[in-house]
Amino acid sequence: MKIELTDPIFSQIAKITQQQKVDAYVVGGFVRDYILERTSKDIDVVVLGDGIAVAKELAAQCSGSQFAYFKNFGTAMVKTDEWEIEFVGARKESYTSGSRKPYVTPGSLNDDQLRRDFTINALAISLNADDYGILIDPFGGIEDINNKLLQTPTNPDITFSDDPLRMLRCIRFATQLKFEIAYETYEALKRNAYRIKIISAERISEELNKILKSNKPSIGFNLLFDTGILQLIFPELAAMHGVEVMHGKAHKDNFYHTLMVLDQVCQYSDDLWLRWAALLHDIAKPVTKRFDPVHGWTFHGHEDKGSRMVKKIFNHLRLPQNEKMRYVEKLVAMHHRPKVLAEQGITDSAIRRLIVDAGEDIDDLFKLCKADITSKFKEKVETYRRKLDNVKALVADVTERDELRNWQPPITGEMIMQTFALKPGREIGIIKKEISEAILEGKIKNNKEEAFNYMLSVAEKLGIQPV
Repeated sequence: MKIELTDPIFSQIAKITQQQKVDAYVVGGFVRDYILERTSKDIDVVVLGDGIAVAKELAAQCSGSQFAYFKNFGTAMVKTDEWEIEFVGARKESYTSGSRKPYVTPGSLNDDQLRRDFTINALAISLNADDYGILIDPFGGIEDINNKLLQTPTNPDITFSDDPLRMLRCIRFATQLKFEIAYETYEALKRNAYRIKIISAERISEELNKILKSNKPSIGFNLLFDTGILQLIFPELAAMHGVEVMHGKAHKDNFYHTLMVLDQVCQYSDDLWLRWAALLHDIAKPVTKRFDPVHGWTFHGHEDKGSRMVKKIFNHLRLPQNEKMRYVEKLVAMHHRPKVLAEQGITDSAIRRLIVDAGEDIDDLFKLCKADITSKFKEKVETYRRKLDNVKALVADVTERDELRNWQPPITGEMIMQTFALKPGREIGIIKKEISEAILEGKIKNNKEEAFNYMLSVAEKLGIQPV
């Protein structure tokens, strides 16, 4: 089978390798994605010889390109405006049980293909003069692509035990490509799940993020759970699985509900952190679950408890401890608020508080709330969505009328101190809170003039006079 490599970068690399009298092959993900007609800007080139020298010459010929040499890995990278091209010598690998870092020795092209994780990633295209463009497929990767099947080129127990990160990559590829995992490969995932303990949290979260960015992340999380890997890397999420029955009353399976919410939020947004919020929105239900003889199963306070669990989970998975985490904390804490308003009645005061508390994340909050409506009864879903749309419409109306989007109180602490010649103290906080409450309750309008006059009346009650 011959592949038409039309971009000039390939013929340019081929010319350099011919001049340096070495053989070279495009391998791995680029070849897979080319066959699948997926866009890829990353090219891996295996050189039977000095790959670093080939990379240096390519960088010299490509104006404005960047060259980087990674001595520890024996690889070099050339970045152009269009491509990131990694060069490495053909190699074979051996591993010790306590590490996924291999002992590397020079090898043949076949050795290099054999060391790769899956048959669909073990494809190679020749850049050599006598067989330029010929596809080299020793393990049936093309057939597996056609059959939408993931399997390893060698014994899967060896593949996964040597480098357990490949287990997460297997599940991630199955999710992204919607491929089935071959039976023996799947069974090897379950047998070797315990080996995931040697993988760093950073690499685990990197793969989880890629699963979350896929079109249907539930595929990956179901596979993680069913193979036993999720229980080891994300026990809080795995703990949501299962249904408990007491006195004939059962609660929904919060694990599968969460995955349904996650898939639905993916229809509304591709934002990674909104997807994390969907994944964690009910994370505290297992620890807040109680049985009430009258009302059945309850999960009181799971929003607040879940929000406080986010930091621990982000820390464990080495996810960013910054505004992204705080965004997820906020949405987890607030995800029930619009639903409560929709069910229990709506006042302008409650709407104002929702707008102020959600701030610039109000639209994402409604996306999460909409995704959180799940039921096997279509009419029930439609009823809840109509009620939620009503709350959203009222939010838009009050936001425009009261100018509350990204709201900041019109009277600052500095203005209070200046007006009354006060030093920082509890009186400042009391006055600010009274003004905010008056605006949110609709007693005064959200403008500086009314807020200033209200400030004077509050201060007077406290025995404070302006200077």
